Amino acid sequence: MSSEGRIVSVNISTDKGTSKRSATEIVITDRGVGGDAHAGPWHRQVSLLSIEKIEAFAERVGREIRPGEFAENITTRGIDISTVGLMDRLLIKSPIPSSHEKRRNENSPPTAKGNSVNVELEVTQIGKACHGQECAIFREVGECLMPKEGIFCRVITGGTVRPGDLIIHSPRPLKFKIVTLSDRAYRGEYEDRSGPLIRKIIESFFQGKHWHPEIASVTLPDDPNGLRRELIAARDNETDIVLTTGGTGVGPRDFTPETVAAVCDKLIPGIMEHIRVKFGAENPNALLSRSVAGVAGTTLIYALPGSVKAVEEYMSEILLTMEHLILTIHGLDAH
Repeated sequence: MSSEGRIVSVNISTDKGTSKRSATEIVITDRGVGGDAHAGPWHRQVSLLSIEKIEAFAERVGREIRPGEFAENITTRGIDISTVGLMDRLLIKSPIPSSHEKRRNENSPPTAKGNSVNVELEVTQIGKACHGQECAIFREVGECLMPKEGIFCRVITGGTVRPGDLIIHSPRPLKFKIVTLSDRAYRGEYEDRSGPLIRKIIESFFQGKHWHPEIASVTLPDDPNGLRRELIAARDNETDIVLTTGGTGVGPRDFTPETVAAVCDKLIPGIMEHIRVKFGAENPNALLSRSVAGVAGTTLIYALPGSVKAVEEYMSEILLTMEHLILTIHGLDAH
């Protein structure tokens, strides 16, 4: 659910590892905050911190702390930072365009709130290592807010930001699709247990993490054309992760690996090879699975076996690299 707050302060510094000074406005370009030491072609172009966290920290350590001392570019009020997730969007609306923005937008149609200028940021990282002894506050009190509370973004749309501007947090769902492949389950002849188990494992893994998982499920008959349509639809709808269960063996109705591979632009063979070797050491039958993993567009696809035990084994290994793969696919693997 979206939430709104206000910009308390905008801050800038010309050197890294130093506090930032408050400014009357900052200009955000495709490289970050103009004139700021942290601007550049990378994933941490703009940093944010909430004044609520700063005030609570200051009260606890008994030291007055001004906006920018933690080296954040933008100090906010009203946004619950604990609800912000990776790849969420932060939209900043400025009611009074600067002179160069007026010229840039003079031929543009008015927005719903008049000639508001929109700055759009994508959350790329939450928290980072403190500079330690190079950080003045850390030297004084032995701790820092940024490792847990700092929000870092890359620029989607630039513009001018000033104190008093509205900031809107727009969560981005992490979309999952679970596909159970079984003629009998599709006909209702037996209860699917593998699909619901995948859902339960995903919900448990992502609980408390900086993501907003949304999980959909579907049961299909053993039909390669139906699976292919489902995978293409997931790709076109920019579903983040598809997990299929069933059809990875060598039986006459097992076609999942071939169908998945045909839809993918890239395969990731190492994941499934590792799983087969790890669990095949104790159970040679595990080596017979033909499970595959790959990427179609920006959609990760994993083809899992159909048994409950295999689902538990495969998911325990798949989840070790899933977050990294999501970030890598979206160009956010630099941290």
